[in-house]
Amino acid sequence: MVRVVRSCAQSILKLVNSIIGMAGTAMILYAIWLIRVWQREIGDFFPFEGSDYAAPWFIYTFLGLGVTLCVITCSGHIAAETANGCCLYFYMAFTFLLLMLEAAVTTDVFLNNDWEEDFPVDPSGSFNKFKNFIRSNFEFCKWIGFSVVSVQGLCILLAMILKALGPHQYYESDDDIDPARVPLLKNAVHPPYVVGSPAYGSHSNA
Repeated sequence: MVRVVRSCAQSILKLVNSIIGMAGTAMILYAIWLIRVWQREIGDFFPFEGSDYAAPWFIYTFLGLGVTLCVITCSGHIAAETANGCCLYFYMAFTFLLLMLEAAVTTDVFLNNDWEEDFPVDPSGSFNKFKNFIRSNFEFCKWIGFSVVSVQGLCILLAMILKALGPHQYYESDDDIDPARVPLLKNAVHPPYVVGSPAYGSHSNA
């Protein structure tokens, strides 16, 4: 029974974890598209010292978040496959830190009226375009964000279940052991065999 529950938890964790990987891949592709647009307009993605243009921090951040999500996805697949306690702890820690970062940014946006001043000026203009897109499609973006947060919470819950179940074991109960190899008495001690020359006793006369 434990083996079935563990296999189901592993499969569900891999499936749900793949959604985070797809989100990270989409963010990387969007960042690459922004890089191409920036290079077409400016001609240099990495501005050198003394340049008139500042670094496009929004593109850097978006690309870094996409790579981070993909790394978390890979670690989640390894943790789900091995069910190792150390891997599961690292996966839960990374996912929890990501959730805290998302919660901090969301709290700052909703509770701070001047939240735009907390971010530096983006020379590429991608931040303003992204902000206007979210404002024009707020309901859609709200459900997307809620879905991503729910998926991350579900991943943490499944990882905790796998950690409680423990890794795979060859024998989970006495029923899995071959009956032909089970001794009649548990912890039975077999007497040692002594090989020696036979002893011949003398026969008395009747």
